[in-house]
Amino acid sequence: MEGGRILRNSQIIVLGVCIAAATIISSVILSGGFLKVMKFTREQISVTGSATKEIQSDYIVWQGTITRREADLKAAYKLLKEDLDKVMAYLASRGVIKEEIITSQAMTETVYKKNEKGYDTNDIQGYLLSQYVEIRSKDVRRISDVSRESTELIDQGVQFTSSAPEFFYTKLDELKIEMLAKATGNAKKRAESMAGAAGNKIGLMRSARMGVFQITPATSTDVSDWGMNDTTSYDKKVMAVVTVSFAIE
Repeated sequence: MEGGRILRNSQIIVLGVCIAAATIISSVILSGGFLKVMKFTREQISVTGSATKEIQSDYIVWQGTITRREADLKAAYKLLKEDLDKVMAYLASRGVIKEEIITSQAMTETVYKKNEKGYDTNDIQGYLLSQYVEIRSKDVRRISDVSRESTELIDQGVQFTSSAPEFFYTKLDELKIEMLAKATGNAKKRAESMAGAAGNKIGLMRSARMGVFQITPATSTDVSDWGMNDTTSYDKKVMAVVTVSFAIE
């Protein structure tokens, strides 16, 4: 009996030692894992990357306005129609096709006589009619030339006012993907350079946030926090900015 008790006590002691050892080992393992998690969480570097590219517009929108001012409304409509025919003939002679042209309905404004104080009276002096002609085309160079030379219509007796053309780039979705990839690559190079200077290496990318994406004239140095989308120039410059965080190994 005495021997059995001693054996059982010995077994209990051994079991206790094993449990204690297992507890210590588990604590060490968990502590190591916790430290690694803390290191992964805290040790990181955030950098800003950017990329630029020059592009040329591939779509143009240009608008001109025809006006007629006459005392008689019916005569004004007749003359406006004649002016529109002259404009359409001129555009056709410059190679503009009908599918590229949009014409608005005629807009009428009644012009009243003014009194000695400069206020309108109830007496009608005449009518001011206007109609715009808009060109939308992929032939950017040709329409840009037409917009500059459209004052030739004045020689034909047409009161034609040309607006500044607007230049667009229609492949922005594909361009954004390309530019963001380049900006992210630039951010990685900057992070590698900064970490390497301190004797470290960068690890996995932790997060990425898109910053400014803007389109400006090719010669512009402007930067906007909200981005820009220039429509005034044929030659443009695109810039993409991203902020990326990397783990440090």
